[in-house]
Amino acid sequence: MPIFIQAGGPIIWLILIAAAIAIAIVIERVLHCHRAQINSIEFLNGVRNVLKRDNVVEAISICDATPGPVARLVKTAILNRDKGRERVREAVEEAGLTEVPLLEDRLNLLATIGQIAPLLGLLGTIVGFIRIFIQLQSDGLYAHVGTFSKGVWEALICAAAGIAVAIVVHAAYNYLVNRVNKIILDMERAAGEIVNIVTENGNGK
Repeated sequence: MPIFIQAGGPIIWLILIAAAIAIAIVIERVLHCHRAQINSIEFLNGVRNVLKRDNVVEAISICDATPGPVARLVKTAILNRDKGRERVREAVEEAGLTEVPLLEDRLNLLATIGQIAPLLGLLGTIVGFIRIFIQLQSDGLYAHVGTFSKGVWEALICAAAGIAVAIVVHAAYNYLVNRVNKIILDMERAAGEIVNIVTENGNGK
């Protein structure tokens, strides 16, 4: 591997930096999604049972102890339970608008890396061929194929690295978008259900 990096020229370092940033983003986003996704059905059933006993403090404590946007939406609904059904719905929608950008954070950067990685590979390929032609011009009739190997290696390694990084990053991006969409769907279902829960218990108007 060190030999390939050395033969890849200066552009390979840009590709490796982009790959390192992408790996850090993917790890952070996977952990974030893992913490954010809960069993919303079981969670809402627990909150409903507590609210039926008019134990609002315990319901809020359950929300505080549960990570993720679903719990925060439910807590918002509980805190606004005395302001009427429409106000509860509005408060939950406002909270949802705050939570979604947090779920999608850095995904645009990941997509950008996936798009520019093959372009960096292409740039490395062009730089490698420029190196070859400079050597050709310098050596003239005395040029030997062995003297061009450095430029050829640089071109091939950068092209392969750029494409490889793009493939992995695009796959990771699509996986994360799918995870985020599932969490958003859970949020929408939980939002509709918690509005019904706090109003059916006589807390809304």
